[in-house]
Amino acid sequence: MASNSSMSLQIEDSKNTGGVKARRVVAYIVLVAISILCLFWFYVLFINSTRSHAELTSGFQALPNFKNFKFVTQFFTNFKNLMAGTLPIWNGLLNSIIVAGSCALLSTYFSTMTAYAIHAYDFKLKKAIFTFILMVMMIPTQVTALGFINLITDMKLDNTFIPLIVPAIAAPATFFYMKQYMESTLPLAIIEAARIDGSGEFRTFNTIVLPMMKPAIAVQAIFTFVQNWNNYFTPALVLKKDKLQTLPILIARLRSADWLKFDMGQVYVMIAFSIFPVIIVYLCLSKFIVSGVALGSVKG
Repeated sequence: MASNSSMSLQIEDSKNTGGVKARRVVAYIVLVAISILCLFWFYVLFINSTRSHAELTSGFQALPNFKNFKFVTQFFTNFKNLMAGTLPIWNGLLNSIIVAGSCALLSTYFSTMTAYAIHAYDFKLKKAIFTFILMVMMIPTQVTALGFINLITDMKLDNTFIPLIVPAIAAPATFFYMKQYMESTLPLAIIEAARIDGSGEFRTFNTIVLPMMKPAIAVQAIFTFVQNWNNYFTPALVLKKDKLQTLPILIARLRSADWLKFDMGQVYVMIAFSIFPVIIVYLCLSKFIVSGVALGSVKG
């Protein structure tokens, strides 16, 4: 009887192991397929940035021109032609870094602080304020654009970065993500212990809460940076001077150039040029995401 039961257990274990391996193989296949689909467009962008305008108009090409390393020389030719134009590319890069970086920093910090206030304190209007913030998240930017432009015009803030950076402090979507993350990773007992030890509220937030929120902050910093980096609508309404315009505005101007001056190779090089800072930001912040996931698995 004992031998039969042990054999049945071994058979069940082998079946479970086989099932786990099969699910793992399927998961890897799906992940590889999704990764290929996501990276395919970057590959197309790279290929098109190494082709001339005449080659691009002739049709799609899956592989770069390896003959005499023409794809390298054509890429630098497109880049040289782009920099030789009238658009202030480097100013646009700097402006985009200032706007997107400031928005990512302020949005994540103050959204985390707001989520901490809702999570750690009990007061009468707590639920009402939480509901109101979520309601604000449902309002599209285009609905308030006219009033927003009238306001900054009356305040003489047009052609400045202030209308692009300051409103980013109030980010309902970032707040909601931080609040949900705190529910699972920030026990109130830790906050109470810090208060008992005599730690002030700002010190508790900056030295205890923020380090525990690093993975969530990294995720939202990436999303906020990318969102403001790619934002065309609001900067196009606010920034009229060439030296203050961001890269999405310059890309739109390059695409809308006169057909005699239009060069598709320059457009693709410009898009590739604008993507590199986003990749750098992701590589810098991704380690915090990975470390947070590893820490969560160890805790579990």
